[in-house]
Amino acid sequence: MAVPGRIIIEFVNVGSALKVCAICERTGREVSIVGDPKASREHLKRVAANKLRFVMAKEDDAPPGKGGIFA
Repeated sequence: MAVPGRIIIEFVNVGSALKVCAICERTGREVSIVGDPKASREHLKRVAANKLRFVMAKEDDAPPGKGGIFA
């Protein structure tokens, strides 16, 4: 199972929402979520990091040739 290395978290205000990106420093894999700007930053970080772990694990379980954006 691919375990992300260090995770970089980025917060971007988009209108009345807050976009949170989680990026695996080792692989460059990036996911994002959109959350309430009033929510705790720690909670939003945790959700984004969990999504990154989920996506990376799911990609590991995909059969060869499947799971990419060009598959």
